[in-house]
Amino acid sequence: MGNALTFLYGKCCKPTTTDDSLGPHGISAATVGVSALAHDLFNFEITSQVPEGLGRYVQSSRKAQANWYRKILEAWKQAKPPPQTAEEASRLVIEILKRNQKADVEGLLSFYGLPWSHTLVEVSVEAPVSSLPEGVLFEFQTLPVDPKAVADGDTITVYVRTSEPVLSSSVPREVNLAAVRRAKAREKRNFPKADELHQKIIDSGYRVLNIDNEEVLARKFRIRLRGIDAPESQMPFGKEAQQGLLKIVGRKSLKVLVYGEDQYGRCVADLYCNGIFVQEAMLKKGLAWHYVAYDKRLVLAKWEKEARQKRIGLWASSNPEKPWDWRKNNRRE
Repeated sequence: MGNALTFLYGKCCKPTTTDDSLGPHGISAATVGVSALAHDLFNFEITSQVPEGLGRYVQSSRKAQANWYRKILEAWKQAKPPPQTAEEASRLVIEILKRNQKADVEGLLSFYGLPWSHTLVEVSVEAPVSSLPEGVLFEFQTLPVDPKAVADGDTITVYVRTSEPVLSSSVPREVNLAAVRRAKAREKRNFPKADELHQKIIDSGYRVLNIDNEEVLARKFRIRLRGIDAPESQMPFGKEAQQGLLKIVGRKSLKVLVYGEDQYGRCVADLYCNGIFVQEAMLKKGLAWHYVAYDKRLVLAKWEKEARQKRIGLWASSNPEKPWDWRKNNRRE
């Protein structure tokens, strides 16, 4: 096994348009609709007033609208974590207002530029299990994913607390010692010394992160999503695939089930985010191929087929180039 396995196994965007079709906030379903809704809910909690202009999008009275916002606000507070993407916000609104007229629900979603129900991709939620699936070497929970660490549509870098069971007994003594000395140097405001010690920690594959005002020693892992292959960054739809993965995992903690290690030292793993199987979401959104050469799971082929039939994502193109062919044709001599 490679180094990693051997070691272990031993928020608001600016509006981009003022097009009225995208709602009065000048947003799109992929940008800040969720932030605009959160802002209006916060405003409603203080003033009990629904936003001006909503009446142009819905049929019900302002009294009914206020009742919607009251229910949505309560659900938003109870959600852990609260919606962070347009899709998550849409699902919450649709669920809370499912007994209301369809025209009103779609009108409210349109007001914020959020996707309608028929455009949402349905993904299954992981059921609790008492044992690891066959073939899993180990699992761990990550710290929230840094958006800058999502390299493309199938590769991310994550950090894991060294207190995690799979790591706690394996941290090199010199790393723990450097972390202690760094903390003392910072207490004495000897920041050059603290930075020097942190660089030693980083060079060893670790990092001290500030999580909720707490200094956390964490280990770095590069993850290759098992069973899918997304377009490379330089390929058509490469940026969309990277952004799609970012929307799913960005700033969230992940459950990682590691099956092995690839030739580049990355952990080949299945990822779960808030109970959602990340590979399933990527395939159903048309953001990746089923990497059949390395993973024969029939369900992956099924999810890819669903996206092909709907012609969504990369399948909007009649003949998208396969990333393994692109890599072969663009391999440096």
